[in-house]
Amino acid sequence: MAFRLLYLIFCQLTGWLALLTRGQASKNAELLVLRHEVAVLRRQVARPRLSWPDRAVLSALTRLLPRQRRRHRFVTPETLLRWHRALVNRHWIKPHRPPGRPSTSQELRRLILQMAAENPTWGYRRIHGELVQLGYRVAPSTVWLLFKRAGIDPAPRRASLTWRQFLSAQAESILACDFFHVDTVLLRRLYVLFVLEVASRRVHILGMTPNPTGGWVTQQARNLLMDLGDRVGQFRFLIRDRDAKFTDSFDVVFGSEGIRILRTPVRAPRANAFAERWVGTVRRELLDRMLIVGRRHLETVLSDYVVHYNQHRPHRSLGQMPPLGAVASPAPAVGGQVVRRDRLGGLLHEYAQVA
Repeated sequence: MAFRLLYLIFCQLTGWLALLTRGQASKNAELLVLRHEVAVLRRQVARPRLSWPDRAVLSALTRLLPRQRRRHRFVTPETLLRWHRALVNRHWIKPHRPPGRPSTSQELRRLILQMAAENPTWGYRRIHGELVQLGYRVAPSTVWLLFKRAGIDPAPRRASLTWRQFLSAQAESILACDFFHVDTVLLRRLYVLFVLEVASRRVHILGMTPNPTGGWVTQQARNLLMDLGDRVGQFRFLIRDRDAKFTDSFDVVFGSEGIRILRTPVRAPRANAFAERWVGTVRRELLDRMLIVGRRHLETVLSDYVVHYNQHRPHRSLGQMPPLGAVASPAPAVGGQVVRRDRLGGLLHEYAQVA
C-alpha cells in the first residue's frame, strides 16, 4: 500500500510539472471540461468507492483549495473526519474473530471425504481418530456434520460390500466362466465355454459345441482342473451365471477342490464383468473381423488368438504386460530394428525388438 501511495504521489507531481509548460487559456478550458464531467458523473453515481490511497491524495489536495470550493467536492470535511475516526479505530481495536467455531478448511474437508470413500467400514468416530493421529484438531461432531451435508451415512451401516470391492479384494483367488456364441457362414451356432483368471486375466478355452449339455459342461470343468494342476489350490471362488447348463454336478467338481461357487444375480451381467469384457474383446479383435466356416476353423482361430492374448497382448490393469507376465523388452539401442509378426493371416500384429 505504501509503495502504491508513493507511486500515486509521483504521478501527481509529474502531472503538475507538465502543467507548467501549458498556457493559461488551455488550463482554464480543461478545468471547465473537468467540472462538467464531474457534474455529469454526480448525476449518475450516488456514492463512489475509494481506496485508501485515493482518500489520502484527495485529502491532501483538498487542503490547497479555497474554503468556498471545498464544499463542492464529494470529499467534504465531514468525510475527512469520518475517515480519520475509522483510521484511529482500526489502529487501536484488535481484530475481532466472528463468534462460533472456526470454519473447517477445504483441505481438511477433502481429506475427510476421501477417507470415507476409501474406507466404507469406518464410521465418523473412526475417521476422527485417524485425523487426531495425523495432527488435525477437529471435533467428532464436525466430521459427523460434514458426512450429513455430503449425503454420507456417518455410521458403518453404509459398509455393505459391493461386487467391485469383493472382486478387487479377492482377485487372486477368483475364476470367472461364461459362454459366448458364434454363428458360422452356414448359420450354424456354436457355443464356446471359457474360464478367465481374474487376477492375471489369463484365458482358458474349455471347449465348443453346437449343443451344450450339463454333462458336457461338467466334463469341461474336470478338464480345467487337470490343466491347472498344482495351481488349483490358489483359487477359492468361481463366478458363474444362473444358466441351466451349469448343473449341480458342475458345482460339485469345483467344490471337491475347495472352490466356492458364486452365482450372479438375475440379469446382472456386470456381476461377471471380467468375463463379459473378454467376450467383447474377442468379438472386436477377432470374431467381428472374419467369417467362421465351421467348428474346426473356430478352434484354430480361437487357440491362436488365446496364445496372442495370454502371451503378447498388453493389459492396462497389469501395467501394460500380458497375462503370462512376459519380461519386457530392453530399451531399444541406437539403430535397433523392430520386426512385426503376423497372426491369423495378418489380422493381428505383434512387434518385437531385435538386436
